[in-house]
Amino acid sequence: MSLYLLYTLIPLVWLVISATKTQPDLLSTPGLSFGGVFALFDNIRQTFTYDNGVFLRWLGNTLLYVVVGAGGATILATAAGYGLAKYRFRGRQAVFAVVLGAIAVPATALAVPTFLLFSRLGLTDTPLAVIIPSLISPFGLYLIWVYATDAIPDEMMEAARIDGAGEIRIFLAVTLRQLVPGIVTVALFAVVSTWNNYFLPLIMLSDPNWFPLTVGLNQWSAQAIGAGAQPIYHLVITGSLLTIIPLVIAFLFLQRFWQSGLTAGSVKQ
Repeated sequence: MSLYLLYTLIPLVWLVISATKTQPDLLSTPGLSFGGVFALFDNIRQTFTYDNGVFLRWLGNTLLYVVVGAGGATILATAAGYGLAKYRFRGRQAVFAVVLGAIAVPATALAVPTFLLFSRLGLTDTPLAVIIPSLISPFGLYLIWVYATDAIPDEMMEAARIDGAGEIRIFLAVTLRQLVPGIVTVALFAVVSTWNNYFLPLIMLSDPNWFPLTVGLNQWSAQAIGAGAQPIYHLVITGSLLTIIPLVIAFLFLQRFWQSGLTAGSVKQ
């Protein structure tokens, strides 16, 4: 356990310490020791102002992709997973097989066919080329499907129908609250996946104004290679540290929803 904690925390500690160094200190001092000057706040200022403040635009692009892409994926997975779990219809098992198959296919294997499709539609180098593929989450659908099967008793839905509630009202007013832990879990997976998405935006986008943080920071890192190179490793590292802060806040804020769902159904009434 201690080794696991060290293996997990040392890269994060290195990132935090390195973000406090100037460019010369970063290249001349050991990774886990501080430099001669504490330059964290100056690095943050430079990160937000370098190249006319393009980092702020990349941050805005990433938030756009996360809010629309991950938010849409969560809504679609919730609706589809709930429907597949609680309603019986012809072809349901076939859908189940397709979903399981989609989970097994790595996203990188679909990147090139997706690029060719969006190129034919004329959507490459636009935000839609990143947002639309992000809306599909087979794993999220499967997670909601499994969770809804156990968390929502059929008897509760039947009682609501006897009281005169329609199917949409049952979903919104009766069962949605029961699904909150599962929805939060799916939302976090979708947010992390979209926030860290690198390969798809890399092949879909060529205009730096539409880059997310992952691709933009890699472009800054690539400036250190070739003739007339201008290495800005200290800004790349500071930008990386700023990039993970929203994810840490999201985990800390939403963990109580996980904790409330972990014990659901653990006690027999």
